[in-house]
Order: sequence, then structure tokens, then C-alpha cells
Amino acid sequence: MRTGEAMKQNMRVAIGSLRGATEEDLLFAKQLGVEGIVLNTPPFTGEASFGSGALGGTYWVADGGSGSTSRWDTFELVQERRRIEDYGLRLEALENVPIWFYDKAMLGLPGRDEQIDNYRETIRAIGRAGIPILGYHWMPTRVWRTSKTTEIRGQARCSSFDLALVEDAPPMFGREYTDDDMWANYSYFIDAVLPVAEEAGVRLALHPDDPPVPSLGGVARIFRNIEGVRRALEIGDSPNHSLDFCMGTWSESGVDAMMAALREFGERGKIDFIHFRNIKGTVPKFRECFLDEGDVDLVAVLRELVRVKFDGFLIDDHVPRMVNDTVWGHRSRAYATGYIAGLIRAVTETDK
Repeated sequence: MRTGEAMKQNMRVAIGSLRGATEEDLLFAKQLGVEGIVLNTPPFTGEASFGSGALGGTYWVADGGSGSTSRWDTFELVQERRRIEDYGLRLEALENVPIWFYDKAMLGLPGRDEQIDNYRETIRAIGRAGIPILGYHWMPTRVWRTSKTTEIRGQARCSSFDLALVEDAPPMFGREYTDDDMWANYSYFIDAVLPVAEEAGVRLALHPDDPPVPSLGGVARIFRNIEGVRRALEIGDSPNHSLDFCMGTWSESGVDAMMAALREFGERGKIDFIHFRNIKGTVPKFRECFLDEGDVDLVAVLRELVRVKFDGFLIDDHVPRMVNDTVWGHRSRAYATGYIAGLIRAVTETDK
């Protein structure tokens, strides 16, 4: 089930949402007792050099703007993996290349072939560096939230979404992109990059569209439901193509929809890792929350993962901002990571 790994591992918890990993980040992970970390949109230069590492950024948006880098380099990927391993941790995956690496590919614009060639080279570099997973999304308009300061328990702050505030937003790219447009662009892309992932021993893990609505900013969201994700795995039919199962995003369509997807893709062995977060409400209006106060029965989720013999990792995601917290959210992430680890221990010990 785990292409490119020497042996099967157990379900486990990791630290995510780090752009880079400072010494403080790595010590923090060790102190929490996790085994690995995930880097999200790391700011690699694409050259054979390496700086001091980046600080964690805000949790709900990937790195903004555009840069001169168009692909990643094996040398600095190896350096980062080895540096993490020096702390007794494992680099579990990379989530997301910068959006300007493949925005033209997502939109079918001139220059997409050059971007796809560079994306293929990035996959090869990740494989040569011994990193098993590259997470990706198909959201040129990115994740949308209408507030990042919604008040929840104890005056903590979280992000929330209200479709009524943005449903009339003008097209972000000067025209409307339909479902058919986005499917054609996706097929062109995945047909080009998936064979390279197979050769490189890298698994591509698809994140669903967040929020799961038909369109935002004039661009259709084709991975907004189980039918769309099924179709993606049919187009890209390979043991090297699977899912970054974002529990919160799936739950934005309803807990029943999330559990149905978890059962289906879990039984098929198509879930590489899980964004373990909880929410209140569903589209068109929902908000983030602490793990223990959302609509999802977390114990039921973990029991389902045990049943399907899930052997990947779980990370916290979109944590609330607690009092006196850091920008990255050390307090809230410590709470969430400990909560997840405790749940895993309790459920796996009970279900033996």
C-alpha cells in the first residue's frame, strides 16, 4: 500500500503547517513526542544552497505573491531532510509547491508546459532526496475564508466562511472557468506528472477544495465532493496517487459526507495522511473550532481508521488562536497535538 517505503508503519501523529523548520520548531516537535513533521510550501530557493530555515507563517494561506524560483533542487531537499533527521525526526511529506510553480497549468494558460516540465523536475528532486509524499491542490483561487478573527470558546479566535459575503465576487483571472475547463486542465497536468512520480517513487496526495462550493472567484472547484475526487483517482489511476484527507474540508459538506469519503477511500488504501481538524456548521456558512467542540465525532473517525488499517499520519490544521499565542500557534498546536496523540493511544489500545 505504501509505495516506496521499506516497511509498514503505524498510525501516528506529526507536526504540520510549518513553512520551514527552525531549531526551535524541531525541539518543540520532539518535546511533544511526535515522530515526524510536514513542511507546507517551504521556501526553497531552487538552487544548490541553503539558508537558516524559515519561521512558521499564518496557518490558512500558502506563501503569497510570486517569486523567481520555478522548481526545487535535490541538494537543498536532502539537506533539509537530513537536518530534520539529526533531531530524531522524520520528514513525512512536503505539502504544496508555491502556487506560481503551476498556476498556468491549473488555468490552461500559455506557459503551462514549461511549468509542468519544472514540476516534473521538482518531483524527481523530491524522489532523489528520499521524501515519500508531495501534497498538492487544484485551487488557483486558493483557500477562502471571510474572517480570521471569529470569536469562539474563551475568546479564542478562528477562521470562518460565509458564502453570502463572496458569492458575487468578480472573476479573479478575467474570465469564468467552468467545470469542463478545470477538468481538461487537470487531466492534461496529471497525465504529464504522474508517470514521473511513479518513476521517482513519490506519492502525489490530492487535497480537496476548501471550501467545497461550485465556484469561487470565477473558477470552478472540481474537487468539492466525493464524485470529483473519485474521478481524479480514476484519471490518475496509480498506486502513487492518493489523498491528503482534510477532515475539516470534507466536513464542510456535512459529517455524513466526510465519514462516507473516509470509509470509501480508507478501504481502498488511498489516504496517505489526514488534516485532523473539526468545524461547526456546513457550507454555505461554517467556522473552525477547537477539536473537542466541533460537529465531528473524533473517536468514530479514529475507530474507522483502525478498521481500515490506516498506517499514515495525522496532523493538526487550522488551529484557533489562543491567548498570548504565537503567529504559528504554539499553544493551540500543543493542545491539538496532545489531544490527537491521546485519542490515537486510547482508541488503538481499546480496539486491540
